[in-house]
Parts: sequence; structure tokens; C-alpha cells
Amino acid sequence: MRIGQGYDVHAFAKDRALIIGGVSIPYEYGLKGHSDADVLLHAIADACLGAIGEGDIGRHFPDTDPVHAGADSAHLLEEVYALAEKKGYTLGNLDATVIAEKPKMAPYILPMRERIAALFRADLTQVNVKATTSERLGFTGREEGMAAMAVILLESK
Repeated sequence: MRIGQGYDVHAFAKDRALIIGGVSIPYEYGLKGHSDADVLLHAIADACLGAIGEGDIGRHFPDTDPVHAGADSAHLLEEVYALAEKKGYTLGNLDATVIAEKPKMAPYILPMRERIAALFRADLTQVNVKATTSERLGFTGREEGMAAMAVILLESK
């Protein structure tokens, strides 16, 4: 078994779609980033890469590479998981948290879990997503952006 953890953060930006956990969420702002800036999928990808000792998504998909401009983070996560599978691992389970004051995530948690489970070709019970606020503290509390954390357990096939 291998365990990895991931963390990501993105600032809000006007004229961008808000995509969290592979799900489009109606909101006045999106997240600023080189790709689609899906903070949750980035944290999960980093957790997966950490579990297999392969660095982070910045190493695999640098924001200096124009090939990744506007990239779909779901596709990036699929590439990361393919690397884990190539190394002989499969998903045991993952647990992730989105940190944001707004928008409220509760209506989107199940669709996020379903999308993430599909990306890992896993059962829904293997994927947990939670959301919390930071009680108006810090950049997320001031509604300047969002953060996400993830922990993953990969098991030998």
C-alpha cells in the first residue's frame, strides 16, 4: 500500500468557468490557472503522484508549457492515474476536502464523487469529497480563492 497527500490553491478570476471535481458549478467567478484550475482534481493528482513517488503535477504538467494551457484537469488526472497503474497500483480509496466560503459545494458533492470515481474506474464508495469553510479567515475566508486537500491510498494490484 502507498499513501499520498495533496494540496492545491487557486485565486478567483473573472471570465472563467468554475470547475471543481470535474463538475461545472454556476458562479460569478472561476479559478485562475494555466489549465482549467480545478483545485480539487489538482490536489487529488498531487496525492496520487506523491503515493507513487513521482513528484507533483507541476513537474509533469508545467505551467510554462503551452501544451497544457486550458487543459482539462480530468484528463491530467487520468494521465497521472495511468502512471500509477503502470507502476502496479490501483485505487484503495481517497478522501478530499474543498475549502471555500462561496459558492456552497453541498449540491455538487455527489456529482464530484461520481466524476472522480469514473476517472479512477472505481466504486463510488472508494471516493469521499467534503467541503468546509475557513470561518472567514485567510484568503479563502476573504473569498479570494479556493483550496483543496486530498489523501489517497493506492494498493498493489
